[in-house]
Amino acid sequence: MPHEPPAAAPGHRAPSTRALSDEAWSRSRAWFRGVHAEGVTEYANLSRQPDALAQGGWWAVVAEFEGDVHAWRFADVERSARVVRDAGPWHGPVAQEWTSSMDRTAYTAAVAAVRAAIRDGEVYQANICRILTARLPGRPDPAPLAVRLARGNPAPYAALIDVPEVPGTPGCWVVSASPELSIEVADGTIASGPIKGTAARESELLEKDRTENVMITDLVRNDLQRVCRPGTVTVTDLLRAEHHPGLVHLVSRVRGNLHIDPARDRTQWQAILAATHPPGSVSGAPKSSALRLIDQLESAPRGPYCGQIGWIDADRGTARLAVGIRTFWWSDGTLAFGTGAGITWGSDPAGEWSETELKAARLLGLASR
Repeated sequence: MPHEPPAAAPGHRAPSTRALSDEAWSRSRAWFRGVHAEGVTEYANLSRQPDALAQGGWWAVVAEFEGDVHAWRFADVERSARVVRDAGPWHGPVAQEWTSSMDRTAYTAAVAAVRAAIRDGEVYQANICRILTARLPGRPDPAPLAVRLARGNPAPYAALIDVPEVPGTPGCWVVSASPELSIEVADGTIASGPIKGTAARESELLEKDRTENVMITDLVRNDLQRVCRPGTVTVTDLLRAEHHPGLVHLVSRVRGNLHIDPARDRTQWQAILAATHPPGSVSGAPKSSALRLIDQLESAPRGPYCGQIGWIDADRGTARLAVGIRTFWWSDGTLAFGTGAGITWGSDPAGEWSETELKAARLLGLASR
């Protein structure tokens, strides 16, 4: 997770920020399916510097659910079929040491609160999440965890972003096994693949799951229409069952033709990010009302969880950002992981708690000792 570095010790004369960043950032790395990068040369918070991508370059991106969109420009980019490189052993926390920001009682009460808000006409659906944390002192190497997840829980949008912190600039420690596409931009088009509906087996998917998927697919369609030519946004796939290790999802696909091709006009990225962040599948509908409800009910910030994680190639006008689910991040001696569920009027509080357990179980097992 992007985090601010500690201040220098009193009386310690640190090297210049530029020299320190050059040395630390040379060790930075980012791994995604099909592309690996090394050596950061620049950082930008795209929420505050929306024109940073206008200068071009290949950028790793971590957009936090609460708003900040962090981006690091990398110098050396290799297109490769490898998912991750080799790494040493992973030493994670003891399994029993994970704690949750909401216990079962608090979570089921939050589900009941969402159902009450739906009854009162405030929202149609809202995603309610909890954050699991465990102490992990020191700054662990994220590569072994990325390798362990790639082998034990392969995911189409697996990611690692490892950027050491330097004075005045946030670092990043994120490992993701996301199965969900937030946006993919190429050849002047934009596509999204919202997931709603999760079960251990396809036969256990409910009508509530299908209804929720259609609702969120429509929300994503509306988001994309903000940056696409009128009449070009279409649902190309609806309610397709997609199998992943230990569970099955319902996935839909939405595609449209952008107003302006980012390969010709790099300022288009600002509008794309504004239209699609945070992702609709992990917020709710209507999105603005769901976000207010989430802020009231959840007891811990989500950070990169439920944000967007991926890359933007501003030179080529292409991008691939995943929804930041099934994601670990480390900060200040703590390893964190999020899990949640979409709540509708048809939700059963105990069943939604069980869904959060199902989504977390396999990945926590891989990350723990």
